[in-house]
Amino acid sequence: MTAPASYDVRNPATEQIVTTVAMADVGQTDEVVARARRAFDTWRQVAPADRARLLRRFAEQVDAHVEELARLEVANAGHTIGNARWEAGNVRDVLTYYSAAPERLFGRQIPVAGGIDVTFKEPLGVIGVIVPWNFPMPIAGWGFAPALAAGNTVVLKPAELTPLTAIRLGELALEAGIPEGVFTVLPGRGSIVGQRFVEHPDVRKIVFTGSTEVGKAIMAGCAQQVKRVTLELGGKSANVVFADADLEKAAATAPYAVFDNAGQDCCARSRILVQREAYDRFMGLLEPAVKGVRVEDPSLDTAEMGPLISRAQWETVASFVPDDAPVAFRGSAPQGPGFWFPPTVLTPEDPADRAVTEEIFGPVVVVVPFDDEADAVRMANEGQYGLSGSIWTNDLGRALRVSRGIETGNLSVNSHSSVRYSTPFGGFKQSGLGRELGPDALDAFSEVKNVYIATEG
Repeated sequence: MTAPASYDVRNPATEQIVTTVAMADVGQTDEVVARARRAFDTWRQVAPADRARLLRRFAEQVDAHVEELARLEVANAGHTIGNARWEAGNVRDVLTYYSAAPERLFGRQIPVAGGIDVTFKEPLGVIGVIVPWNFPMPIAGWGFAPALAAGNTVVLKPAELTPLTAIRLGELALEAGIPEGVFTVLPGRGSIVGQRFVEHPDVRKIVFTGSTEVGKAIMAGCAQQVKRVTLELGGKSANVVFADADLEKAAATAPYAVFDNAGQDCCARSRILVQREAYDRFMGLLEPAVKGVRVEDPSLDTAEMGPLISRAQWETVASFVPDDAPVAFRGSAPQGPGFWFPPTVLTPEDPADRAVTEEIFGPVVVVVPFDDEADAVRMANEGQYGLSGSIWTNDLGRALRVSRGIETGNLSVNSHSSVRYSTPFGGFKQSGLGRELGPDALDAFSEVKNVYIATEG
């Protein structure tokens, strides 16, 4: 069956078509990769200071268009305007952070006998970045900014559902002076453009954020060429609340740790594990916090949660809340057009309940009691994922013990912070492979070359 040549982009808050975007085919993908490969030969030779200057100009262009980008994301992805402004600002900040990198891609001098030995950080070539629909702007920036800084060229495929901010970022890159072919945005279907990235010998690395199932297929495909991959995949993160914690703060912040972006976040703390002796009090504090979440038109400054991305996603989320589901309480959501789903709290008794074990990717959270520290760590580690999580306790020793015991890549103590551009981000187990962001991200886009120079005849 021939794939359609275009895609109708819908506003998830209204279900109205925003615009129609052309989808690339295999031939167009090959043409773009060929341009990126040619551009690589010159981009890698750009002086480090000049490459840094171009990245700063790109950041300045993004900064000048933060509000435009944010409004575009509200219409395309249903993000609240407050979140969307932060997301556009994050692209700016990530570009600024990595603009310092070209002049700091240090090699080493290693002591050897009979000469000197030095290492160089060499760029890989063309990088294929495949971006999901849940955070189109930040996740794109996490891929393309360090890749460009390291001297690679980038072809970015946005999700079919949410291509608009990526397309605009591609235009802003050109306006900033990034040469043609160095950073190209190519809308298309994953089965066509994404698959061609995997197969094409001139695409030297894939950066993919999305489902674990698709990530496994990409990894298997890349193995045929020993192609490098960075994978950021699913999550079922635990929010662990001990009885000695500040329960008022833990309960007040818990909704935003899972209902932010309508729960469409691989870092969502969608399992709240509460020490049994504090369970009833915590639930009493959680209910008004959940019912107080403002689910409304995402363009309003007061909005705290918007709609789900699509009807298909709504149906997936709804399947976790059948008529006989153990619903403790719900928040509210608008009626009428739009893919709205109310914040929902479940209290399943069966630890094998699919709401406990599977990634929901929607505004549904389960609350489960635990007995002691060992029980909390055991429960947090159950399942295939290990991406994020939180620990609430006023015992510093316990915080450190549990942090070391939980098998996950990113943890917060007495907070819900998962991502900072200056620190590494990535998962354990089937939540991913490799790390993004932070000072070491450049290593993921570089090869180490060793050169020995004899000094003795």
